[in-house]
Amino acid sequence: MAIFDQINEDIKAAMKAREKEKLEALRGIKKVMLEAQTAKGAGDVLADDDALKIISKLAKQGYDSANIYKEQGREDLYEQEMKQVAIFESYLPAKMSDEDLTAAVKAVIEQVGASSMKDMGKVMGIASKKLAGQADGKDIADKVKALLA
Repeated sequence: MAIFDQINEDIKAAMKAREKEKLEALRGIKKVMLEAQTAKGAGDVLADDDALKIISKLAKQGYDSANIYKEQGREDLYEQEMKQVAIFESYLPAKMSDEDLTAAVKAVIEQVGASSMKDMGKVMGIASKKLAGQADGKDIADKVKALLA
């Protein structure tokens, strides 16, 4: 089942179970997905890769917002935002461990033949596509910098 269809089914289930927070988060995901589908030049069907990118972006935005709330002492909003982030992350593949990320980045460096920081752009281009949804872009960049330094 496509991720978009799964979201629709989960919205129905959340409505029946009267899970207000989950329903709100899922409707947010669906809204952004529908906007992406109807955008100029987009196809009628949203590919799972694109859906994962959307959900990942929403999770990152939610996490950033939650951190701002925490800094401002708004624990109520922080907890609400983190609950939504947890719902978003339930649709994402599991994050890579640090060891797996190191191994994957080393493989990309060998594939590209990178030897210095000058090659970081080439490595990042391939690694970002290959590890999309499995690792955060910042974590990938940090690992590439550490291995090329």
